[in-house]
Amino acid sequence: MRNVSIVGAGTTPFGELGAGVTDLGSRAVVRAMDDGGVATDEVDALYLGNFVAGILEGQGAVGPIVADEVGLTGVPAASVEGACASSGIAFRQAYNAIATGVHDVVIAGGVESMTNADTPEFTRALGSAAHQRTEGTSGLTFPGFYGMYLDRYLHEHDATREQVAEVAVKNRANGAKNPRARFQEAVDVETVLESDPVADPLRLYDCCPAADGAAAVVLAASDLAPSFTDRPVDVLASAHSTGPNAAHRYDDLTTLDATVAAADRAYEEAGVAPDDLDVIELHDCFTPAEVGDAEDLGLFEKGDGARATAAGETAVDGPHPINPSGGLLAKGHPVGATGVGQIYEVRRQLLGDHENQVEDVRLGLTHNAGGSGVVCTVTVLGRDADV
Repeated sequence: MRNVSIVGAGTTPFGELGAGVTDLGSRAVVRAMDDGGVATDEVDALYLGNFVAGILEGQGAVGPIVADEVGLTGVPAASVEGACASSGIAFRQAYNAIATGVHDVVIAGGVESMTNADTPEFTRALGSAAHQRTEGTSGLTFPGFYGMYLDRYLHEHDATREQVAEVAVKNRANGAKNPRARFQEAVDVETVLESDPVADPLRLYDCCPAADGAAAVVLAASDLAPSFTDRPVDVLASAHSTGPNAAHRYDDLTTLDATVAAADRAYEEAGVAPDDLDVIELHDCFTPAEVGDAEDLGLFEKGDGARATAAGETAVDGPHPINPSGGLLAKGHPVGATGVGQIYEVRRQLLGDHENQVEDVRLGLTHNAGGSGVVCTVTVLGRDADV
């Protein structure tokens, strides 16, 4: 297996952008190639994550169409769909293609355009990631799933609703400094708890907003990376796992098995432990998701994540900085783009030029999940101390 590095990255802002997936995807890919000084004839393949363009725009074959749009005609290109983990999976496919020697330089990205859809259409599109014979027919939405998740978490553990709301407070504060975030206004605990009810006990500010957006990275074999950049970021591990496909199949509703499995594989591949991580971007689609994800990733003992958040342990200057970008709760969640968007943010941290820069970052992790925890990718990134 060959070592793999990121040599370029590009993104759009996340928000209401008024553009379709082929336009947004093309922008991010071109920016990533420009960032790495990569010419079209140097790219061997492209993988592009997308979830709901077929439903919301009637647009399929997004990956091949974007490849042609940016001058990569003739290059193998594919769209990758895995619900909200679509671009995390696209990244892993690109990584594997290089690690196994099939290709030398591959682009991985993700794109989604969602804000023009009306609420029923939007809900139907996202709901397609649920198992249609069970949760789909029962009418269980993803806010409903995480409402039950939070109810169970508060019942089983010594945690308070106020502690969980601190996730939104922290991430909104981080997003206020991130020009790529859809929402850039800070909130307090009272504002979170008094916002409109969505799926009891979840309130509006417990839920991530939809967004349009795209992100892309250029991956290359590490021995070729110096020909593109003197600031490569190394991919130390890329893991992909699946879990139960519906809420009733979980032994513990507050533990997502796919996250635990993917994290275990990533730590083993990278030769690191949770306490080694300097920065984490994880899938905070809802406030209790960040709490539970952090525990499933091994950063905290089960039941301790809410307390740790309220105590400032996940703040930018805390021992376990989580979502200094603002996460999904502030950046927004263009579902097909989120995974590579997280990788973009951690790369910025590793290169020392993030708006919410964590001190002395050498090792970062991204966690990208989809459905009711049915799919997950975990990526570990690192850099040399002298970069």
